[in-house]
Amino acid sequence: MSQALLLLEDGTLLKGRAAGKIGTVTGEICFNTGMTGYQEIFTDPSYVGQILVMTNVHIGNYGARRDEVESDGVKIAGLVCRNFSSHYSRVQADQSLQDYAEAENLVAIQDVDTRALVQHIRTRGAMNAIISSEIDDLAELRRRLEATPPMAGLELSSRVTTAEPYFWGDPEARHRVAVMDFGVKRNILRCLAERGCYLKVFPAHTPFEEVKTWNPDGYFLSNGPGDPAAMDYAVTLTQQMLQDGKPLFGICLGQQILALAAGLPTYKLHHGHRGINHPVKNLLTGRGEITSQNHGFGVLEQAVYDSPSIVEPTHINLNDNTIEGIRLKNHAAFSVQYHPEASPGPHDARYLFDEFVALLA
Repeated sequence: MSQALLLLEDGTLLKGRAAGKIGTVTGEICFNTGMTGYQEIFTDPSYVGQILVMTNVHIGNYGARRDEVESDGVKIAGLVCRNFSSHYSRVQADQSLQDYAEAENLVAIQDVDTRALVQHIRTRGAMNAIISSEIDDLAELRRRLEATPPMAGLELSSRVTTAEPYFWGDPEARHRVAVMDFGVKRNILRCLAERGCYLKVFPAHTPFEEVKTWNPDGYFLSNGPGDPAAMDYAVTLTQQMLQDGKPLFGICLGQQILALAAGLPTYKLHHGHRGINHPVKNLLTGRGEITSQNHGFGVLEQAVYDSPSIVEPTHINLNDNTIEGIRLKNHAAFSVQYHPEASPGPHDARYLFDEFVALLA
């Protein structure tokens, strides 16, 4: 295998071996602590524009399956790992991760000390990076890296949203839910459909009048990539939904958009939350939950606590006390920053879908 290089914005250079497709990619570097579910993680639209470091030592050891995806293809910009396994042991797999990566144009680098790299990112914070298995000219790599825009200020949902509306679930189901696709994961749609919801999934830029014409019983704001503060169109749409008075539920980016619609600011986290074992406390019940997370932005904590007449915090992260859930005081609207559909991850928070459906009754 040929040599590959990983160059970070702060000048850190790591050498490894090429994996996946030979090529050059740039993006914001981040890390995920999950030990399983790599294929679902790679296909999560929230990762658009990001180079992903997988902290588990072995990636690819159980191969890839056509049905273990959260979108129509790989969404991460590039992959960094310690051991990239071209051989797999699961008989149910359709192909090796190497074959899958080549088919999906995924550029990767292996033989990297991911433990040291993650510690560096945790200390220095999120930053842009470049992977190349075809260029060894550091000056050229620096030039391309400098031309890569920072994640803050980027509107990326337009890159992953559906081009046309589509339906999901049983047309005879009890409830109709309008889903705004800012980068929705398929398991979110499954979780809603399993609870008696017929879904119409709308492109991100759909005008509210068109969404309302379908006469849904409630609204759902999906997860997705990029900076929520760059999505004025989604904030305006959400404000119109709140005025309509029907129940509204948001997940991840959906929480950030709901907060902005209520006048609460968002901000970029130092290095984000990404993994399947993040501890969260439900402030309404006092119970703890182990959650799946993938976000680099959050709702400003102090703004939430300074607005008791507008919003109530419902969940907090037990690692850093960031806001993990909110509920609006004068609307049937709530959201969480983490992923209750958890694909991959634990099912501790699936009850949130039940609570949303109960509001639709």
